[in-house]
Amino acid sequence: MASKFSSVLGRLISDRRGVAAIEFALIAPLMLAMCLVTWELALAIETSRKVGRAGSMIGDLVTQSPQMSKAELKGILAISSSAIQPYNRSDPNITVTAIEITNETTPRTRILWEYKLVGKSGGQNVYEAGRAAGTLTDVPDRLETAGSFLIEVNSHLDYVPVIVWSTDAKQALGLTSSRATYNMNETYYMRPRVTSTIACGDCYS
Repeated sequence: MASKFSSVLGRLISDRRGVAAIEFALIAPLMLAMCLVTWELALAIETSRKVGRAGSMIGDLVTQSPQMSKAELKGILAISSSAIQPYNRSDPNITVTAIEITNETTPRTRILWEYKLVGKSGGQNVYEAGRAAGTLTDVPDRLETAGSFLIEVNSHLDYVPVIVWSTDAKQALGLTSSRATYNMNETYYMRPRVTSTIACGDCYS
């Protein structure tokens, strides 16, 4: 009996027919996780670049105009939503600020006008005026030239990874109990191309 058991046990130990299946079962989850992380990282990097390009493009369009209106700014800001497609898990916030650096003994950096895209409601873009004219603000030291004018464009997106996103904001894939987001933020400063300043007569109306 003992010898028969030893023989059966020996054959079982030497049988390698299921080794490949067992190895695959152990390695497959790790490989799948690595593929998902690599894919998600590539999507995040590309979306971050699109957020930056949207801000740069908006600044370029604004600084080529001698003056702005609320309608024109709405059209330009709408570009940001289409520029980051096919990403659609959250909405970008874009702020365009006209900044004047006064020509005084002690120059002041103040806002002339500010207009922004703050997201969507009912599938439509939502716009609003920003900080009041005359509000003091900051710019990088290298740009603080007395008597100069700047357009600042700040583009912001709360990036939502695919692996934690669901259309109804419920738990997705069992990976998280809330929507994890990653802040993507870019700021550009540009000077006017055709005039010394760029006015917006109806930005606060």
